[in-house]
Amino acid sequence: MSPTRLLVLGVVRMYGKAHGYQVRRELLTWSADRWANVQPGSIYHALKKMAAEGLLEAAADEPEGRGPDRVAYRLTADGEAEFQAGLAEMIADTEADGAQNAFAFAAALTFLPCLPRERAVSLLRQRLARLESELGLVRDTLEGTSCWANPAHVSELYRLWGVNVEATTEWLRGLIKRLEEGAYVMADDPGHHFGAPPEIK
Repeated sequence: MSPTRLLVLGVVRMYGKAHGYQVRRELLTWSADRWANVQPGSIYHALKKMAAEGLLEAAADEPEGRGPDRVAYRLTADGEAEFQAGLAEMIADTEADGAQNAFAFAAALTFLPCLPRERAVSLLRQRLARLESELGLVRDTLEGTSCWANPAHVSELYRLWGVNVEATTEWLRGLIKRLEEGAYVMADDPGHHFGAPPEIK
């Protein structure tokens, strides 16, 4: 699943029903075009495509008599299942291409409270374990000398990679600890969590 699809599903879910302009406005107020590479045109495309796939369905909307097409969408049962599966995958997975994985994780982190606390912690621990393994690989590579025959300065890329992975693992450990200590309202906590459908209070 792409970050755009997850975010669009999440916003429609959060509103209960939403039209394209509403989804676009919400995501742009979050600056999702910067940290998740969401392009405004891709939002409308995602809505139509996911409606064709049965993840969204048209919902009755109050006519306003102005503005662009006001077709409102809501999640189907398949859409909810897709949202939950995509959210879990993007939190735990580190295998995608670097930039795409960063966009995906940013999108998933936005809707992290839509998961029960223990589930969120478990998925973050999976991500942490994969990154710790990756950090070990970077260190092993840097300790070897044979791979730096030509050009030697390329080793700086591996050092940068190692610094980034090390910082991310440290941040993940902190996030896991904060969640275990009760930070944030999660899906199985009393009260209204971020991203919850309107009927969940």
